[in-house]
Amino acid sequence: MAHTLHALAGSGRSAPRPEPSASNLDSDAVAQTRIELAACFQAAARHGFDEGICNHFSALLPGRDDLFLVNPYGYAFSEITAERLLICDLDGHVLAGQGQPEATAFFIHARLHRARPALRAAFHTHMPHATALSMLEGAPLLWAGQTALKFYGRIAVDEDYNGLALDAAEGDRIAAALGTADVLFLKNHGVMVTGPDIAQAWDDLYYLERAAQVQLKAMASGRALKPVAPDVAQRTCEQMRAGDAQSARAHLDSLLRTLRGHS
Repeated sequence: MAHTLHALAGSGRSAPRPEPSASNLDSDAVAQTRIELAACFQAAARHGFDEGICNHFSALLPGRDDLFLVNPYGYAFSEITAERLLICDLDGHVLAGQGQPEATAFFIHARLHRARPALRAAFHTHMPHATALSMLEGAPLLWAGQTALKFYGRIAVDEDYNGLALDAAEGDRIAAALGTADVLFLKNHGVMVTGPDIAQAWDDLYYLERAAQVQLKAMASGRALKPVAPDVAQRTCEQMRAGDAQSARAHLDSLLRTLRGHS
């Protein structure tokens, strides 16, 4: 289902490949970003969020709005290491690393980062429970469980599945569908989870799948769901969000310790 990146029609690619020496691609900050993003791939694989060699995570480089890390085409999440990640510009040039991004990875992530550079990380998956909700009519999350309330008022829904994102126009359409939200349910497709840093994107990805999983279990009982009142849902989300940055950082640090213990 994955596609090699060939032509970049509509991506704006016209200039020759920039010289990597023009950017500090080997700084300590970039190295740490590589480590953290690779850890998210490894953890996603362990949790079953991956799908073959499809799906992709990206993160803008520290201090840059025009360069991002992304996984190379042809590797499963479990194979992604810090060294294997590519550094690409928004026009599709690979400035560091071996290989190239998968075609939909480039067109989705480059256009999203171009449209909303404040979103430093963007994770796209077909993780099973959240994707199952994307296949249903109506709102995906139903605000009946506490974990789901983390996302109250933060979700956009793309109702118009339009095939694979194999050009800049489709990437722009997806970025527009996200709007000012943090999470995008792509109907008939999967989810896009974004964040101001890698830790918060990972935290949201993890808890989104957990919220979807318990909702589907409750729905499978055949009994009616008991929704939380909107004012309580809003207040609970605000309570969660007040500590999200610190909690997400602790979550990612825990993940890094766990992975080091298994290496």
